Amino acid sequence: MFKSLSLKVIIFGFIFTFFSSFGQSFFLGLFNSSIRETLSITHGQFGSIYASATLLSSFLLIWVGKKIDDINIFRFALYVILLLAFSCFFFSKISSIVFLFIAVFLMRFSGQGLMSHTATTTISRFFTKSRGKALSIGWFGLSTAEFILPVLIVYLLTLTAWQNIWLFISVLILFFLPFISFALIKNLNFDSREDINDQNFVEKEIKNWTRVEVLKDYRFYIVCLNMLAMPWIATGVFVYQSYITESKEWGEFVIAQSFMAYSVLSVITLLGSGFLIDKFTSRKLLIFMNIPLLISMLVLFYLDISISAFIFLGLIGISNGLANVLGSSTWAEIYGVKYIGSIKALTTALMVFSTAFGTALFGLLIDKGFTIEQIAVISFVYIFLSLIALFVVRNRLNPNYI
Repeated sequence: MFKSLSLKVIIFGFIFTFFSSFGQSFFLGLFNSSIRETLSITHGQFGSIYASATLLSSFLLIWVGKKIDDINIFRFALYVILLLAFSCFFFSKISSIVFLFIAVFLMRFSGQGLMSHTATTTISRFFTKSRGKALSIGWFGLSTAEFILPVLIVYLLTLTAWQNIWLFISVLILFFLPFISFALIKNLNFDSREDINDQNFVEKEIKNWTRVEVLKDYRFYIVCLNMLAMPWIATGVFVYQSYITESKEWGEFVIAQSFMAYSVLSVITLLGSGFLIDKFTSRKLLIFMNIPLLISMLVLFYLDISISAFIFLGLIGISNGLANVLGSSTWAEIYGVKYIGSIKALTTALMVFSTAFGTALFGLLIDKGFTIEQIAVISFVYIFLSLIALFVVRNRLNPNYI
C-alpha cells in the first residue's frame, strides 16, 4: 500500500505521536495526585497552574510551529527532540509551584504541541491520495501510548518515585529519537510528496490559503468550535480522573483499566476513519465526530456503576479517533498544503489553548462545589450547540479550486 519513503514518513509520524504522549493530559494527569501531595496544593491550584502554563505554550506555538514551513524537517524534528528530553528532565526536578509551572509549560509546548505538530504536518504535507490512511496510522502511535502507559505508570508508581520515571523518559528520548529520525526523514524536505501511480487519480489544484486569509474565513471558526470540544473536555476528564473516580466510587484502578477501552476504540476508529476519509473526504465526516462525545456526557451524568467508566471512556475514544485524523486532514482539504505548517501551528495552538481552558474550568467548577454530573451537563450543552452550527454550514466546506 505504501512505498519505501511513504512508509518511513508514516513510521516517523507514529513514533512522534507516541512520544508526544509525555506532554498529553492523559499522561500528566497520572501524576496529578503525586505532584499535589509533594507540593501540598489543591485540585483548583493544580488546575490553574496547569492551565496558565498550557496557555503560554499555545501562544508560543503559533510562532514556533510555523517555522516548519521554512526549514529542513529533520533539523526541525531534532530541535523538538532535544527540547522534549530537557523538558522531561526538568519535570523530574519539580520542587515548588514555580518549577511546576515551568515544567508543565515545557511539557505541553514540546510534547503535546511540537511533537504532534511535527508528525501531523509532515504527514499532511507529504501525502495527497492516501492522506487519511497515513494520518490514521500515524495517530495510532498516540493510541498505542494511551493503551500501554496508564496501567504501566500506575504500576511503576507503586515501585519507585515519580521523579525517577521522568528521568528514565528523558534518557530514553535523548538516546532513541535522534537516531530513528535520522534514519527515517533525513532526506525529506518541503517539496517531498507521495508518489502516485494510480492513473485514474486526478488531483484538482486548490487555492492555498495563507494563515491571514484563513483567519478571515467564518467557516474556520465554526469548524474550530467542533474541533476544540474534544481537547478541552477530554483534558478535564484526564487531569481530574482521580476526582471522577472518587465521585463515582469506581475504585483506584478502574479509570486506568478503562483507558484500554478508550485506546482500543480510538484505534479502531482511527484505522476505519482513514479509509473513510480517503473515500468520502474529511468534510463529509466532520459532522459525526463529536456525536460519541455527546453521548459520553449522558453516560457520565446518568450512570454510576463501574462498567460505565469503560462505556464513558470508550465513547470518548471513538470521538478521539475521528478527531485526531480529521483535525489534520480537514485543514489540508479546505485550505491546501503550501502553508499547512503555519495553519496547523495556529490550530494546534488553539487545541493546546482549549486544553488549558478545560483544565481551568474543571478545576474552578470542582473548587466551587460543582458535581461531576453538573460539569457533564455544561459539556453536553457546548457540544450540542457547536454541532448545530456545523450542521448549518456543512455544505459550504468545499475548497476553492483554481
